[in-house]
Amino acid sequence: MKIVFATNNAHKLAEVRQIAGPGMEILSLADIGCHDDIPETADTLEGNAAIKARWVRDRYGYDCFADDTGLEVDTLGGAPGVYSARYAGGEGHDSKANMALLLRNLADTDRRTARFRTVIALTEGPQMRTFEGRVDGHITRQPSGADGFGYDPVFMPDGWDKTFAEATAAEKNAVSHRGRAVRRLIDYLSSKYNIND
Repeated sequence: MKIVFATNNAHKLAEVRQIAGPGMEILSLADIGCHDDIPETADTLEGNAAIKARWVRDRYGYDCFADDTGLEVDTLGGAPGVYSARYAGGEGHDSKANMALLLRNLADTDRRTARFRTVIALTEGPQMRTFEGRVDGHITRQPSGADGFGYDPVFMPDGWDKTFAEATAAEKNAVSHRGRAVRRLIDYLSSKYNIND
């Protein structure tokens, strides 16, 4: 089975392909010749995921899934949330600047509970279905670890003694928000289309 994942993010693509296994061919936007700057104008993760999936379906004719992920910090009222990738402003996704701003905003508090949440929207013709994954944890006082991406160096999942950026890909995929959402998506597709890995 072939399906499009509405991303050109190499980290996310590798993570999802590893979880999906060999029974499913997951194409990137570049693989289908889509180089559009797809707008993410919704104020929810669900809304942004749906915009991206529908964009590919409407313009390129492929059934598609798209994700949006946010880091939600309790003491910041759920921020950065839907603005996680552009929290520090400026052009592009500056992970170091985003982390630095987050740590500055939490400098005076010990209440550092947070969660990562991923929502995946899947188009099946005119139908849209969503899948969610989340992982709870807290924000560390300083970055630690060289692997992962985004806020991984400052996020420590509940029950762990290391950040996502200190974990192996397999360890992270086993518990991560994206991993949980992707497994729900893959389970659904596998049962519907009788795919065996």
